[in-house]
Amino acid sequence: MNTNPAGNGEFGQRPATSGPIVPKTASEALRPEAGTPPPKRSRASRSQVVVFMNFVISLVMLMVLAAGVALYFGKQEFTEAGPSANGDTFLVKPNTGVQDIADQLERRGLISDARVFRLGVRAFGNDSALKAGEYEIKPRASMRDIMELLKSGKSVMYSLTIPEGLTVEQALERIAGEPALSGDMPATTPPEGSLATDTLRFTRGATRKQMVDKLLADQKRVVEDVWQRRAPDLPLANVEEFVTLASIVEKETGKGDERSRVAAVFLNRLAKGMRLQSDPTIIYGLFGGKGKPADRPIYQSDIQKPTPYNTYVINGLPPTPIANPGRAALEAVANPSKTDDLYFVADGTGGHVFAATLDEHNDNVARYRALQKKQADDAAKAANTTGAGDNTAKPADAGGGNGDGGGDAGAAQ
Repeated sequence: MNTNPAGNGEFGQRPATSGPIVPKTASEALRPEAGTPPPKRSRASRSQVVVFMNFVISLVMLMVLAAGVALYFGKQEFTEAGPSANGDTFLVKPNTGVQDIADQLERRGLISDARVFRLGVRAFGNDSALKAGEYEIKPRASMRDIMELLKSGKSVMYSLTIPEGLTVEQALERIAGEPALSGDMPATTPPEGSLATDTLRFTRGATRKQMVDKLLADQKRVVEDVWQRRAPDLPLANVEEFVTLASIVEKETGKGDERSRVAAVFLNRLAKGMRLQSDPTIIYGLFGGKGKPADRPIYQSDIQKPTPYNTYVINGLPPTPIANPGRAALEAVANPSKTDDLYFVADGTGGHVFAATLDEHNDNVARYRALQKKQADDAAKAANTTGAGDNTAKPADAGGGNGDGGGDAGAAQ
């Protein structure tokens, strides 16, 4: 047997020990021995600064992650269909901030979250790009759709029509009664005939004074333009007489193909020193700018009633226009038809028949009266009545039968 004292660990050899052998119990022999202990932490790793920086980095990463999630879902909500099934109009007043706009949209049920709208508008750099106005929000419009609409400034447009032949007073009543306009009416009433006949387009909040000022400016421009292109031989002293006659033509006929011929009749009469004998001037003399009530005919007694406007009584033109003439009536007076006509009377179909002589005119009047009588008889038969009228005040035969102002020029003899 090899008894190597060096303890080189060869098989069969017991390693040398440096101390006495202590016997172990069975439980001690089965107990696991302790492993190699970890290396001690450096002094730097135990620094409070390092611990804090680790916390900050973790917190920043968590915040970035949360912001990414919020951005994703916020973008989804900003671009998805909105909550309003029917849509609505929405008014943005001047100098309204994004926060107020967002809050109002949420209260109206047009968006789901004011904060998302506000942040979305700012994210797109449109904080100061939203414009005042009234907007039509479509059903299910997304927040982005609404932002783009308010950015575009495409407001809801309203219309206000001033028809040809209205008096200034009647036109001002329409402007005053338009609910989409704001502000008071002008303190001074414009002169008769000075307002343009037009359809005005405007956004809610435009002022009534702006409307009146525009109509005044437009009419002045139209009158000056047409007056500059007038025929050289008109028996009119100035532009005021020009507008006055155009207003009479406007009230006499609503048919475009008749205006220049009606104008020629009145201009021919002025040139010969004849009275105009226009029914609309009777009406204006009696009722002024308010206009004749729809159920009030012209009575025989009205024809000879003296007023400054009754051209059956006065010579020449009335002192002012009797309505606001449109461009077509102005054009007709500036460049009338070349005819010898001195008379016209209604034909019973909305138009007029013209005549150069009194005899021809009387024949036309007789035919018109016969037509009137036939129409009255037919109406009486249809209503099973006798057709008896008021014996105290008969409607005059003079008159063209086209409502408020159509008439004949020249009384039947």
